[in-house]
Amino acid sequence: MCLAVPGELIRIEDRLPPGLADPALPESSGDDRALWRVGIVDFSGVQREVSLACLPEARVGDHLLVHVGFALSVVEP
Repeated sequence: MCLAVPGELIRIEDRLPPGLADPALPESSGDDRALWRVGIVDFSGVQREVSLACLPEARVGDHLLVHVGFALSVVEP
């Protein structure tokens, strides 16, 4: 059995590796940049880092279902 836990996304950070963080690189690698987004999610007072790679449409204030450190879907509060 798998368990997904709901939490509120309170902050988004980009954790780009040095090669992708170079502003001189073309924006064609935009899809790759989405893979490095990390969110800080609040689970009833406990805050954890969560990968947003599977959920590029996530925005601060959204409630997310999280399974083993990956946000899987946006849910109603």
